[in-house]
Amino acid sequence: MKFTNFHFVTVALVFGFISSAFAQEDPTLFLNRANAKIAKAMAFKNSWDGPTSGPRISAQKKLIVVIASNLKNNSVLRVSKGVQEAAAVAGWEVFVIDCWGVDNKHAEAFSRALALKPSGIVLAGIDANEQPKEMNAANAQNVPVVGWHASTRVGPSDGLFSNVTADPKEEALIASLLGVVDSNGKAGVVVFTDPASLYSQAKSNEVVAVIKQCRTCSLLSVEALPIATSPDKMPALLATLQQRFGKKWTHIIGVNDSYLDLLATPASMTLLANNKIQALSAGEGSETAYQRIRSKSLQIATVPEPFGQQGWQIIDELNRAFAGEKASAYTTPAYLVTEQNIAFHGGDKNTFEPNNGYRAEYKKIWGK
Repeated sequence: MKFTNFHFVTVALVFGFISSAFAQEDPTLFLNRANAKIAKAMAFKNSWDGPTSGPRISAQKKLIVVIASNLKNNSVLRVSKGVQEAAAVAGWEVFVIDCWGVDNKHAEAFSRALALKPSGIVLAGIDANEQPKEMNAANAQNVPVVGWHASTRVGPSDGLFSNVTADPKEEALIASLLGVVDSNGKAGVVVFTDPASLYSQAKSNEVVAVIKQCRTCSLLSVEALPIATSPDKMPALLATLQQRFGKKWTHIIGVNDSYLDLLATPASMTLLANNKIQALSAGEGSETAYQRIRSKSLQIATVPEPFGQQGWQIIDELNRAFAGEKASAYTTPAYLVTEQNIAFHGGDKNTFEPNNGYRAEYKKIWGK
């Protein structure tokens, strides 16, 4: 992997900007600034930077219903498990409803959840805006709803008490900049995104913006593929893309690792390897992604989310709702995993598990 000047960036920069700050810059300055941003994203802190105060856990029993978009999705499953682990510490009961990846089951599942008279609801991987009737019913019954990837925004939004998520634009920014740096500023990029997900669309829109701002890069194509696309359809698509773009095509950026899983068939891997195409993900951090990065097989990086920690945060946000307090609206900074730092923060177990003591910190807040 080529990190231009990666170990030699010494200029102090302020990184609060969004990708538009890179627009029309001199290519050398662009690469220097991209390298600095990447270096920061790879250096995840061991110290806790989340909330340190909040309400204690009530002795009163609570029923939390998790409405999961699809428990076959690794991210949704791990967040649900994180919720269950944290709820057990709180002394709460959790009931999970799986929608099996079928969008038209969301409203029915929400209605089932409300029928259980829960204390709170978790909307995991389901857009809150798609369920206006059910969200209104929950709010009318004073049942707080905390989302995970249920909005493109972090914190209170779209009728949610809070939405727990990484910043999708920041994740996409980091992945895009790495693609630029890995190509020495000459990336020819094909983007894979999910047309049914606003969250995915927010990521792919940011990828597009960053690549367009790179004066010497090329945005070749944005492929809107349902996440349930069969892997056996990928070789034909890849062959078509190769025929269209030839040597101009250097990188694939998927909005999550699931798209790179679709590329992991012998036919697809052979085509991509023969053309020296590199792939990276703007989110998730699946076990298979870690394995590919470690073995240097197609994928060079991912921007993972700490699913277990997010599960604990969801319980903390619900506890704040029950106590009549404001949401913490905390979000972890974007973390970039490459072969250089894959051994840290849970990487030895093929997952992003921050070494920041989050469990102990939440227990302190809750009085547990």
